[in-house]
Amino acid sequence: MLDVLLQRVLELGARQAGPGELSERAFLNGKLDLTQAEAIADLIQATTAAQVRLANRSLQGLFSGQVHALVEQLTRMRLLLEASLDFPDDELDELPIGDSNFEALIASTEALLASTQQGELIRDGLLVVIAGAPNAGKSSLLNALAGTDRAIVTAIPGTTRDLLQADIQIEGLPLRLVDTAGLRPSNDPIEQEGIRRARTQIQQADHLLLMVDDTEDQAHSSVQAQLTELALDPQVAVTILRNKIDRSGRRAGIRTNAEGRTELACSVLTAAGLDELRHHLKTVAGYQGAGAGSYSARRRHVEALRLSLEQMRQAQQRWTEQSALATPAVELVAEDLRMAQRLLGEITGEVTSDDLLGRIFSEFCIGK
Repeated sequence: MLDVLLQRVLELGARQAGPGELSERAFLNGKLDLTQAEAIADLIQATTAAQVRLANRSLQGLFSGQVHALVEQLTRMRLLLEASLDFPDDELDELPIGDSNFEALIASTEALLASTQQGELIRDGLLVVIAGAPNAGKSSLLNALAGTDRAIVTAIPGTTRDLLQADIQIEGLPLRLVDTAGLRPSNDPIEQEGIRRARTQIQQADHLLLMVDDTEDQAHSSVQAQLTELALDPQVAVTILRNKIDRSGRRAGIRTNAEGRTELACSVLTAAGLDELRHHLKTVAGYQGAGAGSYSARRRHVEALRLSLEQMRQAQQRWTEQSALATPAVELVAEDLRMAQRLLGEITGEVTSDDLLGRIFSEFCIGK
């Protein structure tokens, strides 16, 4: 009935709203800034209580307020610097800003960046890929961490042929677990495709859990050979899981091996070491708890803050390395601070492009 009604309304000349159109209009009319508009989409897409809480805080303007506070600091410093350039005084002994201004600005930006990184982590979570040889216990681990029989588990090698996913959370930290086909030489075209997909997913992982059957392979050199053969991107963090210690006799626990890799001994069957694994995943992610990030944040926010911080540090370095009264040095410092302020403006939408807006609002549901 609703579909028939909608169709009739459209026939009479109405137009269906596009993705994010109402939020985009609110942004363009100055009712919301860009971080608040994005928070609407984050609130709709939230799947955990922590994500809902942080999206609400961003929608209320807490993130925007901290960005605007930094812009205020930058604006005052730029005003004083550029006034000294526009109205030079031969008798001026010092400029109206000093090291303390830079230190306070950089400290505030570093604190905001750290908080933003936590917000991004809670919003986007961590992609954790489980890989290894057939029958190492990959599918059993996925089931154990997800708390459900998501993957079929048999004693037959090569049971898993495709990628299997499960979304979980550890104390508010969202994780997407991906179980992959066992890595081994194969003439089976279906298994070969599964292995190809596994290798592609491994390269995209935030964290790789390389599972080893501890009853069959206790040599560090063999594990290192597997890692070398995978040719991992250096940014992919790796933890080696030595499974089946209930049969090998190894004690559960975490340690660093001879190659400097983190190894965690566990038994998926008895759950020994799985609590240590959960704690380890939080640690390597840098997760400080759902209350640590005060608002929902995105990768673009983190990147803009990081680049702005670089400009501030560059300005501070120019300031300390050159004479404070040298006009060329002051002009360069003022330009660094202008660029830092422009980057902060990209976060709230004061400085933006149509392409960026198009990408952001295309993620919204129809109308909202």
